Amino acid sequence: MQSQGISRRAMLAGAGGVGAAVALGTFGRQAVAAGDGTAKFPLPDKAELNVLITGDAGTGTPAQFAVADAARKLCEKRGVDLAIGLGDNIYENGPEDVLDDEFATKFEEPNQGIDVPWLMVLGNHDTSGIIPGSGGRPSRGDHEVAYHQHSARWYMPDRYYSVAVPQRAPVAEFFALDTTPLSSYVLQTDPEYYWNGPFAQKQRAWLADSLAASRARWKFVFAHHPLRNNGTHGNAGAYEGITCGDYMSGKHVKKLYEEVVCGQAEFILSGHDHTLQILDTGADHHGTQQIVCGAAAKTKGRADRPENKEFWAAYDTLGFMMLSINAHRVVTDAYTVDPETSDYRHAYRHTRTDRIGA
Repeated sequence: MQSQGISRRAMLAGAGGVGAAVALGTFGRQAVAAGDGTAKFPLPDKAELNVLITGDAGTGTPAQFAVADAARKLCEKRGVDLAIGLGDNIYENGPEDVLDDEFATKFEEPNQGIDVPWLMVLGNHDTSGIIPGSGGRPSRGDHEVAYHQHSARWYMPDRYYSVAVPQRAPVAEFFALDTTPLSSYVLQTDPEYYWNGPFAQKQRAWLADSLAASRARWKFVFAHHPLRNNGTHGNAGAYEGITCGDYMSGKHVKKLYEEVVCGQAEFILSGHDHTLQILDTGADHHGTQQIVCGAAAKTKGRADRPENKEFWAAYDTLGFMMLSINAHRVVTDAYTVDPETSDYRHAYRHTRTDRIGA
C-alpha cells in the first residue's frame, strides 16, 4: 500500500531551507546543515559500509513502493550507510522543473525512513525529449542536479561526481557518470551534448584523472547504462541489436568503459535493463566486474542469446542489492521482492576479495 502523500512545498521547505531542521529518521539519523546551508543526511565516516543499490525505480507505482518497503525492512535489520540510485529516477519523461511534484511521489515518499545520502545518476527517462525515454534532452537533467539543494536524501551535486568514504582514508570511492548523452535513442541536437562534444570530453578527462588519483581500496563506477548485460537491451556497442551510429548503439559508452574504467575500477554498477545480474569480472575487462540492478519497479526479461558469463541473475522478478564493504572484501547480496507482500528473499551472495593492482 502506498504511503500518504505529502505536500511538495512542505517537503521542500523541510528538507532544503538554510538551517532547516529535519525530523529524526527510522535509523536515528538527522539531516545537518551542509556548507551551502542545505540540510543533508551526512556522508558516513566509517570504514565498513552497507550500501543499498536500486535502479530504474521512479515509477510511483505499487511495485516501486513494494521494493522500497522491502529494502526498508532489510535496512532496519542490517543497517545502511549509503544508497545508490542507478537512473530513470522520474518516469516517463523526467521532471519539468526543480519543484516538480514527482520528486515527492517518485522518490521522497517511497524512500521515507531510508535516511541516508542517495547517490543518484541520470537515466534516459530523466532526460526525455519529445519521445519518452529518448535521452534527447540532456538539459532536463539539470532539474535533478538542482534538486540536490532541496532534499536531505537526494545526492547529485553535478551530472558526474565522486564520493570517497571515509574521506581521509577511503575504503571505497564511488564515481557517478552521466552516460545518457552517449547512448540516446535520437541524435543529440545540443552541441554541448554531442557524443564528442564538450560535456563528453570533460567527463572522460575528469573520470580518467579521478580514477588515477583515487586512494580508495575499492573503486565503483556507477551509471545508468551497462557495459555488459544479458538483458534485452544488450551490451554497450550493440544496444538494441544496433551496432552502427554514434548514439543508439552505445558504442561510445563501450569506449568510455573499456578505455578508462576497465582495469582501474573493480566494479561497474548499472541499471537500464530491469533485471538483477551479477556478472563475472571478464577476462577481457582487466578485473572490472559488471553488476546490473534495475528491477526496483519493473521487470524486463533475458536476451535471446546472452553473451556474458554470470555468477547469478534473475530476469523476471523485482528486487534490489546490498553491498557490504570493508578493506578486505566486497560482498554483494541480491534480494528478490514479492510485490504483493513487500517481503524480500535473499537470493544470492557473491564475495570478492581480489583488488585490481593489489
